[in-house]
Amino acid sequence: MTDDKIALRALLEKGSDATFLREMIGFAAQRLMELESEALCGAGHGERSPERRNQRNGYRDRDWETRAGTVELRIPKLRRGSYFPAFLEPRRLAEKALTAEVQEAYVQGISTRSVDDLVRAMGMEGISKSQVSRLCGEIDERVRTFLSRPIEGEWPYVWLDATYVKARRDHHIVSVAVIVAVGVNTDGRREVLGMTVGHSEAEPFWVEFLRSLARRGLRGAKLVISDAHEGLKAAIVKVLGATWQRCRVHFMRNALAYAGKTQRRIVSAWVGTAFAQDDAAAARKQWREVADQARPRVPKLASLMDDPASRQAAQHG
Repeated sequence: MTDDKIALRALLEKGSDATFLREMIGFAAQRLMELESEALCGAGHGERSPERRNQRNGYRDRDWETRAGTVELRIPKLRRGSYFPAFLEPRRLAEKALTAEVQEAYVQGISTRSVDDLVRAMGMEGISKSQVSRLCGEIDERVRTFLSRPIEGEWPYVWLDATYVKARRDHHIVSVAVIVAVGVNTDGRREVLGMTVGHSEAEPFWVEFLRSLARRGLRGAKLVISDAHEGLKAAIVKVLGATWQRCRVHFMRNALAYAGKTQRRIVSAWVGTAFAQDDAAAARKQWREVADQARPRVPKLASLMDDPASRQAAQHG
């Protein structure tokens, strides 16, 4: 799997413990098994046809361990002979291919050709082009419904993140920004609130994305955590009117970029001591000590830690 697909999967898994991604993997796998068993029977489930060669005989349950968690499958049973989907065989990379296909549906929708390739990668046979085309439409529709659903209740904490992935646009492969909003509501539930795709992370793009969340019902945002992108910070103030905090993960990426390969482990440990403090006063004190300690050896890191937004990241969990 490419780095951009890995990054996208990581973004999606931030919400609802990857519930929707897991559900989509389960849905696609279940539909593919139904289609393959229909091909083996020569007719659809419950369909009267002179072409029928076999009949269905219920299901057997099977758990499938995937990157998004455990997927509960119902494997079709046949009256004569047995059926076992090839994608469940040990060492087959079908689950990786299926996960990547669902991720593609988030970014640009999926094509009949790509699902056709997926069917072959999963070792499945007898599925027609028209069936593949219908499955594409079903997956795309489920993703659209999820991403446009009403946002209910109050969401005081919101994380905003982005990654760049390759996508096909007008017969060309281009790099696009995939933006994800993850929220925590007043009950402590974590969920992906929205996602969109654009060509850059400029302020107008962020403003429109946040407004789309507001139109769907996002309210009650008190703290927004993200990287220190100036356009994003301006959009947060303009649309949500919430307090902004620099994301610790993004800060650590920036901090380690200033350290050579031999210094990254010690820099990570230094900064980690400030994050581990029990209260804001102790965190501020330790932050200053780490910055002063780094100044002679890694001056750019010390300057980064002197920035007020960086100090704020240490003071809040």
